[in-house]
Amino acid sequence: MIQGNSRTVETNQQGLHERLDDIVRKHLSGPFQKPFHDATLETFYRLKEAWQEDGRPLILDSCCGVGESTVNLAERHPDAFILGLDKSDMRIEKHDSYRRTADNYRLARVDLNDFWRLAVADGWQLTHHYILYPNPWPKATHFKRRWHGAAVFPYLLMLGGQLQMRSNFPLYLQEFQRALEVAGLNGEFSPLMMETEDSDITPFERKYRLSGQPLYRLDANLTGFTLPWQAALSLPSA
Repeated sequence: MIQGNSRTVETNQQGLHERLDDIVRKHLSGPFQKPFHDATLETFYRLKEAWQEDGRPLILDSCCGVGESTVNLAERHPDAFILGLDKSDMRIEKHDSYRRTADNYRLARVDLNDFWRLAVADGWQLTHHYILYPNPWPKATHFKRRWHGAAVFPYLLMLGGQLQMRSNFPLYLQEFQRALEVAGLNGEFSPLMMETEDSDITPFERKYRLSGQPLYRLDANLTGFTLPWQAALSLPSA
């Protein structure tokens, strides 16, 4: 069997980040006011139109990379419309190598810090949200770059649906689980048990598995989560 060559994630943290609770509470207390990028705003309205024309329930595959996971999710959820979102044009442009017959998905380059906020302001509610192998940002000084340490974290929660995250860096998911608790939500952290050797959902998952690394998942039901200031959010014009 071909072996991977991926190294395990190393961190200078001894456990959960010492400022996790304070940072999460601060972000939950009010909206993220950063201006929107025009490119993501334009893409948001284009994808919104595509979803409305399709009419099926919506699933997000955030941080989709080359979109292999998006195709796999489209095949697993034929009764849904899947949006694969990533910040890298270079990764999105490699998707043709992973394309198959599923036609219930779209890929797009966006800034998720903008896209999630736009979706919440427009009242989107997901059935499922997948965040598979996000950048671990393992140094303690980079905590705010992890999704649970970022100012956009409350918007991720307000999108609702069944959230599933996967990672080869267990501390990331354990911290996310604690961030959910701070927000009054529950998350289930567990080892990821692969159904078969052919069931890898992303290239990273395949690489980590072939490298012999243990993999982990976090599942949470975000349906119905709201915050007091959510109703005041407004969508900018196209």
